[in-house]
Amino acid sequence: MTDRPLVCFDLGGVLVRICRDWAEGCVAAGVPIRPFEAGPEHHAARHELVMRLQRGELDGPDFHRSMSDLLDGVWTPDEIARIDAAWLIGEYDGTAAVIHDLHAADIETACLSNTSHDHWGPLREYGNVGALRHQHASHLLGLVKPDEAIYRRFEVLVDRRPEEIVFFDDLPENVEAASRSGWDAIRIDHAGDPAAQIRAALADRGIG
Repeated sequence: MTDRPLVCFDLGGVLVRICRDWAEGCVAAGVPIRPFEAGPEHHAARHELVMRLQRGELDGPDFHRSMSDLLDGVWTPDEIARIDAAWLIGEYDGTAAVIHDLHAADIETACLSNTSHDHWGPLREYGNVGALRHQHASHLLGLVKPDEAIYRRFEVLVDRRPEEIVFFDDLPENVEAASRSGWDAIRIDHAGDPAAQIRAALADRGIG
């Protein structure tokens, strides 16, 4: 590893607290939790809709309508829009200080997040995310994690070799794909204290 690595963060579950499931999103948005029998085909179709949104292939209203159709109209497009807007809860305590300390140590920072146009603006308004030196998102790149292509594209954009990148993500598949790409990838447990986990991993690597 170089003396000056690039420390890259996923956003949801690492720097920003988000809703983790549909019921939590309903509660956050003040939308009723209604009975719905979701089979495997619904889960697969919902995942594909989210991926299309995060690749920038769907805008918010199209996504909300498509999701309502997929859920047989049990939730209206307006209700789904409210759930979508409520998905972001707030930044994790202590993470802004981590980023400040990295910059004070002359360490470059970045994010690489699967997100959407509607979430990107609010995310960048958080102090910790807004402070990151390089800000990259799936909907802008037209690629999503864990596709290897997004990691390679990021390397070009930040002009770094794989071995120079330390990466934090909360999803195992994204961490595994980053590791296969040659990054030093660490999984964060979103249910714990992300800031403390990040600091411990950085300290283990002599960063900061």
